[in-house]
Amino acid sequence: MNVSGTTEFRPLYDALTHMGFYNLNPDRIRDLQASDVGEVLRRDGGNLASVLGRLERDGPNLKGRVEEYLSKVVPGVRGVEAKPVGPKETIEFRQQVVGSPYPWRFQAANMSDGTLRALGILVALFQSSNGRTHRVPLVGIEEPEIALHPAAAGVLRDSLRDASRNTQVIVTSHSPDLLDDPDIADDCILPVAAEDGVTTIAPVDDAGRSAIRERLYTVGELLRLDQLRPARPTAQNAPLTPSLFDGEDES
Repeated sequence: MNVSGTTEFRPLYDALTHMGFYNLNPDRIRDLQASDVGEVLRRDGGNLASVLGRLERDGPNLKGRVEEYLSKVVPGVRGVEAKPVGPKETIEFRQQVVGSPYPWRFQAANMSDGTLRALGILVALFQSSNGRTHRVPLVGIEEPEIALHPAAAGVLRDSLRDASRNTQVIVTSHSPDLLDDPDIADDCILPVAAEDGVTTIAPVDDAGRSAIRERLYTVGELLRLDQLRPARPTAQNAPLTPSLFDGEDES
């Protein structure tokens, strides 16, 4: 913390403290939330209303993109906004209902887990810029496809790609549907394998890389076939394990 006061290290401190890593909890989003400055979305989405309100003030065009993507994931949703409820706040959804000339209004407490998670993911992705500054330089989301209909995978994928133009985005996923796109390049993927108690995270192996580049299979199709595998470490690319005694006489 003390080093953050020095000119040289302040940019690094700001970047590290403004990264966002998310495992969104619909129950925390559904609860009435204490108001805060809304600068960075919390890991569980517990201040989503404040971040959404700040996004509306600082970047209304980005809030519009959030609403546009949300309306494709959840047909009928026409808009969302933060609403005060006494000393706290919540999120109000406007949703078209058959037979009504105007959208009905529902608070977060009345919305499904999938809808709340979708909104949280979109706000996490687009919170990073108001058009002038980048407040969140990196967004990591754990399994964004949870509780979403598989048909929404394409919309989710588009939103991830869109947001990545302004923010570095890292996603963990078990969803072949999310990865089922021929435009996903092999160098965007790091498969994970756990064998004999050892976890390997590495670029796609040679066979998978060739299949993707020649457009024989998408990344998602390889995952369905259990053929999306990390390259095995070799003597040439194995990580170095320095000795504690490097540079010293060990005799």
